[in-house]
Amino acid sequence: MARQTPITRYRNIGISAHIDAGKTTTTERILFYTGVSHKIGEVHDGAATMDWMEQEQERGITITSAATTCFWSGMANQFQQHRINVIDTPGHVDFTIEVERSMRVLDGACMV
Repeated sequence: MARQTPITRYRNIGISAHIDAGKTTTTERILFYTGVSHKIGEVHDGAATMDWMEQEQERGITITSAATTCFWSGMANQFQQHRINVIDTPGHVDFTIEVERSMRVLDGACMV
C-alpha cells in the first residue's frame, strides 16, 4: 500500500523547555489549529490530550513523552501537505531521559 504522504514531506519536531513553560499548551494549540482536535485541552483543567496518564492530569505536568501527528498545508493551503509528527516532552528535571530519547528521532526541536 502506497503512503498517503511521501516520506520527503514528513517532519518530526519536538517541543522542549523547562517545567511550566507551556510545552503541552503549545502542542494542544497545534492540534487545534491543524484540525486534529475540536477543543483546546487545558493543562490546568486536566483536559490536555497529550497528558493522558492519570498522574499527569492530577499533577498538571508531563511525565512521559507523547507523540501525535497532524497535517499542515499552510494557512491558505498554499503548500503541499506535510505530515508533522509532534513529540511533547516533559520539562521536569527528573524526567530528562524522556527528553533525551525523544531528541534522537527529531528533525528539529522548538524550545519554548
